[in-house]
Amino acid sequence: MAVDYIVIVVYLAGMLAMGWWGMRRARSKSEFLVAGRRLGPAMYSGTMAAVVLGGASTIGGVGLGYQYGLSGAWMVLTIGLGLLALSVFFSARIARLRVYTVSEMLDLRYGGRAGVISGVVMWAYTLMLAVTSTIAYATIFDVLFDVDRTLAIVLGGAVVVAYSTLGGMWSITLTDMVQFVVKTIGVLLLLLPVAVVKAGGFGEMRAKLPGEYFDPLGIGGETIFTYVLIYTFGMLIGQDIWQRVFTARSDRTARWGGTVAGTYCLAYAVGGAVIGTAAKVLYPNLDNADDAFATIVRDELPTGVRGLVLAAALAAVMSTSSGALIACATVANNDIWSRLRGTLRPPADTAEHDEVKGNRAFILLMGVAVVLTAIVLNDVVEALTVAYNLLVGGLLVPILGGLLWRRGTAAGALASVAVGGLSVTGLMAAYGILANEPVYYGLLASLAAYVAVSLATRPTDEAVLAAWRERLAGRAAPEPVSEAVTAPQ
Repeated sequence: MAVDYIVIVVYLAGMLAMGWWGMRRARSKSEFLVAGRRLGPAMYSGTMAAVVLGGASTIGGVGLGYQYGLSGAWMVLTIGLGLLALSVFFSARIARLRVYTVSEMLDLRYGGRAGVISGVVMWAYTLMLAVTSTIAYATIFDVLFDVDRTLAIVLGGAVVVAYSTLGGMWSITLTDMVQFVVKTIGVLLLLLPVAVVKAGGFGEMRAKLPGEYFDPLGIGGETIFTYVLIYTFGMLIGQDIWQRVFTARSDRTARWGGTVAGTYCLAYAVGGAVIGTAAKVLYPNLDNADDAFATIVRDELPTGVRGLVLAAALAAVMSTSSGALIACATVANNDIWSRLRGTLRPPADTAEHDEVKGNRAFILLMGVAVVLTAIVLNDVVEALTVAYNLLVGGLLVPILGGLLWRRGTAAGALASVAVGGLSVTGLMAAYGILANEPVYYGLLASLAAYVAVSLATRPTDEAVLAAWRERLAGRAAPEPVSEAVTAPQ
């Protein structure tokens, strides 16, 4: 394993080096939080694919393939479909808004009264998303170094927090691009063909496994519908995803770059399911389906290649973790703390403060909170389910309603967030966290509250709607750009 260790250590050192290099570029709030809104198509596509395909898509996707066969691809397929829908239908309008958070979009659309409560819901979602990614370090480092779970979480979390804190979105963008390349090579170009060959090819796999393993709908229609509801719609409204859209340098980059990334996700979904199916042939009696990825990597790959594929898994986890972390910190600082500070101190207090320094401090603070929470929690699936249930149940309706329905009002949006969030929380307590009913009924309650309250209250002020249309048309004031930095392609 010495060569594998060297590969991993070099990879981790490279991530830290890119964090340091990114720090030199992040000289303004725009550069620190959204990479100056200047990413070109190639880098935008790679980093967007990296942030949506994390540990759940890699380790979990292979585990679903082990458990259900080819239909195990549906979870990651719905992520790809959500990214495609976002890119084709909404990304250009989102990019033209030139905001930093989803809550700022809600403030623009509804007149400045929807941001705080939506910020709290979005903060809870991004925090739990970062926590679930951080927990996944324990599995990978256990395979690599046979270390204690807590030490593994601290080690992996410390690297992500360090490079994210140093350079913000610049560092995360650079590291995500490397991580995209590493996991493409490690998972799709190395592990996938090796797994199929070791299992004897598709003919042997069909001969040894039940027919339902090759049924595209074998996982079940209700499960697929739930995946669509949670992951496809979740891709449309998550702060971690929107913050990447904000990095695009043009509408065209956001639309076509995101389409490329979504298509890549579809290929990644099928690849993971095939690897899991091959693992079922090789190891039919694993106690935990999520062990399939680590087991096939450990036992079937040669030294050096094994290290690269484990680095690919680490890359997948780190990309999602860092994206969720900066999203969590951005929401905490810009949507919650800044508003509380504005209400707690006199308006006359206009003392300037270093916005990069403040956002950097929040990333460090949220990073420590994420690591500590990950140490305490054990169940990744439950934590991720809570995150997406809150996101979809609480925020899907007011966000899409604001983009698509002119009659929606601030009161309707606030009622939708409150009713949806409380309904999902109560239903999870009643039915269980992993049940499907909380997100079904919570979403319906949110929609009913939004429509009923919007129709019962006065329409949004025409001046607010006019300003909103100006933003959607891309006529917002341009942000200052540092002349020392060139736009990456």
